[in-house]
Amino acid sequence: MRYERHHTESNGPLVETDAGVLKLQVVDDAIVRVVATEDEPAEITAPDEHSPMIVPQDDAADVEWSVTETAATLTLETDALRVDLKKDTCALIWRDADGDRLVREPTEGGKELHAVDVGELAGENAATPLETVEREAYSTKLALEFSEDEAIYGLGQHDDGISNYRGNSQYLYQHNTKVSMPVIASTRGYGILFDTYSLSTFHDDQHGSYFWSECADALDFYFVYGPELDAVVSGFRQLTGQATMLPKWAYGYVQSKERYKTQDELLEIVDEYRDREIPLDCIVQDWQYWPNSTDEDPDFEEWGGPEGDWGRWGQKSFEPEQFPDPDALTEQLHERHVNLMISIWPNMLVGEDHEEMAEAGHLLDDGDLSAPDNEIHYYDVFSEEARELYWEQAEEGLFSHGVDAWWADSTEPYNPDWGLEDPLEPEQRLALITGDYKHVFDPAYINAYSIYQARGIYEGQRSSTEDKRVLNLTRSGYPGQQRYGAITWSGDIEATWDRLEKQIADGLQFTATGNPKWTLDIGAFFVHDNTEEEFYANGEYDAGHDDLGYRELYTRWFQLGAFLPLFRSHGTNTAREMWRFGEPGDTTYDTLVKFDELRYRLLPYIYSLAGWETLEDYTTFRHLAFDFREDERVHDVADQFLCGPALMVCPVTEPMYYEAESTPLEGKAKAREVYLPDGTEWYDFWTGERYDGGQTILADAPLEKVPLFVRAGSILPMGPVVQHTDENPDAAWELRVYPGRDGSFELYEDAGDGYEYEDGAYATTALEWDDTAGELTVAEREGSFPELVAERDVEVVVVRENEESGTGLAPVDAEDADATITYDGSETKTVLER
Repeated sequence: MRYERHHTESNGPLVETDAGVLKLQVVDDAIVRVVATEDEPAEITAPDEHSPMIVPQDDAADVEWSVTETAATLTLETDALRVDLKKDTCALIWRDADGDRLVREPTEGGKELHAVDVGELAGENAATPLETVEREAYSTKLALEFSEDEAIYGLGQHDDGISNYRGNSQYLYQHNTKVSMPVIASTRGYGILFDTYSLSTFHDDQHGSYFWSECADALDFYFVYGPELDAVVSGFRQLTGQATMLPKWAYGYVQSKERYKTQDELLEIVDEYRDREIPLDCIVQDWQYWPNSTDEDPDFEEWGGPEGDWGRWGQKSFEPEQFPDPDALTEQLHERHVNLMISIWPNMLVGEDHEEMAEAGHLLDDGDLSAPDNEIHYYDVFSEEARELYWEQAEEGLFSHGVDAWWADSTEPYNPDWGLEDPLEPEQRLALITGDYKHVFDPAYINAYSIYQARGIYEGQRSSTEDKRVLNLTRSGYPGQQRYGAITWSGDIEATWDRLEKQIADGLQFTATGNPKWTLDIGAFFVHDNTEEEFYANGEYDAGHDDLGYRELYTRWFQLGAFLPLFRSHGTNTAREMWRFGEPGDTTYDTLVKFDELRYRLLPYIYSLAGWETLEDYTTFRHLAFDFREDERVHDVADQFLCGPALMVCPVTEPMYYEAESTPLEGKAKAREVYLPDGTEWYDFWTGERYDGGQTILADAPLEKVPLFVRAGSILPMGPVVQHTDENPDAAWELRVYPGRDGSFELYEDAGDGYEYEDGAYATTALEWDDTAGELTVAEREGSFPELVAERDVEVVVVRENEESGTGLAPVDAEDADATITYDGSETKTVLER
């Protein structure tokens, strides 16, 4: 590719080359879009109308930028970025405003386009958001030269535990346990978002450093400058949409398993939680709540027979014998302050919903696939009419009965290697899975099913009511899905210590792409070893919760889950309610209850962070590099993470007490190594002990606690232990202050549900700590909403070494507080002894 000429358009230069057109489009000071195509010169002003990822952008007319030209270079500059284009190869070099290089294409040029016949890639019945698959597109490639000291994050959530993509490669296609997102973020202070939905790969290995896509209309990507990773993520969200607020109850504890079988069983479980005074906000109804199949259904014997093992899979209504009165069920749950989440599926097996979709022509033709379940038809989410019909069915059969939230399972949706006894090699798996996708989907959109599904649920529910926020727990994802009330969980993982450790890295890579909503199955989905039937179902604990080894693993998983955006236990093979793991007085039981209560004590902090995610593009579950990217020692740390600005969580990822089959372990230290990032001091949350940063310590880690550290200068707001998120709304706040440097925190409050916050119905309260003066300022409250508690007590405790007050789970007694403030929304200043 060689420069020939250019002309300057209203949003950046359009360059004509000997191989087509290259457009540099200024989105704002820190975001520049690049489009390369072999098409004839044409103005490129907006994303393709069929892009489900990118939202409309404001006119950049008020952004100052300039284009200058020399004999060898064309340069685009904004206040934050400089982009140099080498005329002889059209290679781009990205620099900050000071001219320091961020990343570059190879000198010989890094952009490649090769024409592909989409119809040849596609099956004859491929569904598409476009008019036809009979068109030409390109395979595209962008080569890059990274700096030696930078780390690369992102690409979604894959099941391999990679902490840093330098020296690694990744296939990007959707699968159970694999969520592919074409986004990278660098510790050099930039990110790149590729507007593509096809099979893609990332390489930084012996094959080079590049991003490749199989089928796209153009090489189309956005370069986002930070330099901090929070600013990079904010740029991603500017492009792909704001994260919506989830209902406040979603930040409490969610109990699930595969599966509760009757209406009475759901209520019995909830009553047991309430009787034991264990906090709970949601219970989940997994699959097969739908009507049983009958001998009038097609394939009756194959899909369940008289027992209805599969039933009318995908039907969005209740089996009347097991759930005789859904209205009464949700009413009784709501009386107990518990919400109901229910699983829904994109497949249509038999039943009224299937017939209605089939008659409307909205079922995908997947009858020739290699998958064992190749008679299961999925609905065409790419069709707006099909999405609207799907919502109408969900509303009539479920939502109208008071269901509160969705669990959209299997939104990849094809998994043809499931059911195999032996795993495939990566290339075999790639070919099998993507081959099935391309038989049914437009090859340019094989990774986009989940975002269209989430869009349909979100738009449907919001068209029905604004009183309930959409909460959609879904098994896949794509950039932009955060604007649809969706939170991705990591899929059907297995109960091993190795999987627990890898999940932390996998989740951190997901949130680095810009979507802050990620979680997992606490305790893993598969607990037993079922590998004789299915290679992936390889848990290690056939005795389930009766195995002391599994109890230890489950407890460590539960401790991790208490700090994730959604705190949810789920899985098959063994029940997950807390009393299955012991009774009061047993270490395991007491520890589970303790961390459940800690989650509720942290609600003022956690819900404020949720507000930041929506209003400030924040990321709650975050890699250490978000806050300490200049400390190269954190770049590869993936078994520690930050929960907001104050807390560093260090999960235990190896057994200390038992192996499987309750086999005791001898001589194992009840501790783990923890790296304390440089640039600040750190406090042990449990003891108040203070440590210098920039060192590795051996942290105490018996079963009853996870190593948890608080950054100096933090103000940590806490509440009381409550049984659900709506209890004691006017309770006092406890503010824990950790001296050592200046600090701040902004409390966020709103009604907890509904969308009035979009119109400004929320309140924020800024907290400031002046370390030199020892002064805490609780600023004047900003904003309001009808349910606002106008006046409440605020108990302040300064955390000091060798003192118990302000440490661990126990609330500070009013008489032990350093100060008690009656806060009515007016600014107060309090001097405290440090």
